[in-house]
Amino acid sequence: MIGINLLPGTGTKTRRSSGGGGRSLPKLDIAASIASLREKIRDPWMIGAVAATLVAVAAVGLLYTTQARRESALEEAEQKAVQDSTRYASVLRERERAEAKRDTVLRSLNLIRAIDDDRFIWPHVMDEVSRALPPYTWIVSLGFTGAGQAQQPVSTLPTAAAAGKKQQHHVQTVVPRDTVRIRLVGNTVDIQALTRFMKQLESSPFLEDVQLAKSERAQDNGKEVTQFQLDMLYSRPEAELVRRVPLALSVR
Repeated sequence: MIGINLLPGTGTKTRRSSGGGGRSLPKLDIAASIASLREKIRDPWMIGAVAATLVAVAAVGLLYTTQARRESALEEAEQKAVQDSTRYASVLRERERAEAKRDTVLRSLNLIRAIDDDRFIWPHVMDEVSRALPPYTWIVSLGFTGAGQAQQPVSTLPTAAAAGKKQQHHVQTVVPRDTVRIRLVGNTVDIQALTRFMKQLESSPFLEDVQLAKSERAQDNGKEVTQFQLDMLYSRPEAELVRRVPLALSVR
C-alpha cells in the first residue's frame, strides 16, 4: 500500500533525522573562531610577525615611490642634457672656427711685427753710437754680424694647456731670433772718455752686454791715442719702449 504525506516537509525531516545512514553537515562556530583568533593575537610572536610584515610592505612601497621619482628626475635631466648638447654643438664648432682664424691672424701679426722690429737694426745702432759718443773720441770701423728676425722658417707651437688634447688651440707663433753681434773700433785721447762711452752704450735700450775686447796705444797722424775695440749685442726692446715718429719733409 502506498502512503501520501499531505504535509510537505514533515516526513522528509523525520526520515532524515531518524535515518541512521545519512550524514550531518558541519556547523560553523563563529564564536569559537573569534575566540581562537583572540588567543593568537595575544601571542607576541604573531604580533611581531604581523608588524614586521607591515613594516616591510611600507618600506618596499616607499623605496618604489622614491626610485620611481628619482628615475623620472634622471630621465628629465638626461633629456635636458641631450637638448643642451645638441644646441651647443654648433656653438662650439663656430668657436673652434673663430679660434682657428684668430690664431692665423695672430701668427701673421707676430711675423709682421718681427720683420718690422728688425728693419732698422743698422739705423738704431748708428743712432745709439752717435748719441753716446763722447768728445775727443772717434769711430774707425763699425759693423754687425747676424741676420734679423724672420730670416728663418717660422714655426708654431701649441701651449701647454692644449698639448695633451687632440685638437690644439691657442697656437703660438715662434719667430727664430738670430743674435746680432756688433763690433766697434775707435780711438780716443782720453781714457775716461772711453769709460763714459761704454756706460752710455750700456744704458741704450738697443744695446747690451758691452765688453771691452782690447785696448792699446797707437799712433794716429803722429799723435798718441788709445785704440779700443768694443763688442756688444743688439737688444730688441719692448714695443712700448720704442718711440716712433712720422717722417715729414717740408718743401719750400
